[in-house]
Amino acid sequence: MRIDFELTAISLNCSSITLRPKTSTHNLSQAKSLVSRFAPLFNRVLIQRVAVETKTASGILLPESAQKALNQGTIVAVGPGGRAADGTKIPMELKVGDDVLLPEYGGQKVQLGSDEYMLYQDNDILGVLSK
Repeated sequence: MRIDFELTAISLNCSSITLRPKTSTHNLSQAKSLVSRFAPLFNRVLIQRVAVETKTASGILLPESAQKALNQGTIVAVGPGGRAADGTKIPMELKVGDDVLLPEYGGQKVQLGSDEYMLYQDNDILGVLSK
């Protein structure tokens, strides 16, 4: 199965890139396929952020202004690793499935299908959360 991508949007400061399948109808399996086909380069990792709570424990809906962005995510794709100044390969310490703590700012927004992901360099990740 081949999925062709089309670049639908790039922001002026290149902080956001949107890729979508060329077909007008896509489903969840195509979105998963987009992620599995995306391979970050060098020491970059693709992260899906944890969803923000929109409801309190008692069932009250929170407005967007009251919702706090969580600085956590799950790694869904990992690059092969970086290179040192002398040319030796630096292996990645992160792996797919790790839950990580993210910085408040930074990263590159990438939209694959209808899902939004963040692309970070491995040295931007603050830590790995144990399960």
